Amino acid sequence: MPFINVKIIEGVLDDDQKQQLIAELAEAVVRVGGEGMRPMTRCAIVEVRSGLWGVGGKPLTTEQARPPAREQPK
Repeated sequence: MPFINVKIIEGVLDDDQKQQLIAELAEAVVRVGGEGMRPMTRCAIVEVRSGLWGVGGKPLTTEQARPPAREQPK
């Protein structure tokens, strides 16, 4: 049974983005392992509090980890 564990700093993704991530990760497992994998695939998103994730020995905050806003189409 596949178990996908995603850790991310809190506030980087909104609830809709987290749901999309869960769905797309499950689809990736199904593409590789076949449709029979779908009901067995588990996914957990664990949010780490801002400032408690370290990179290179320094804490990383939500603001630092959040990707730049996408440009709106004209």
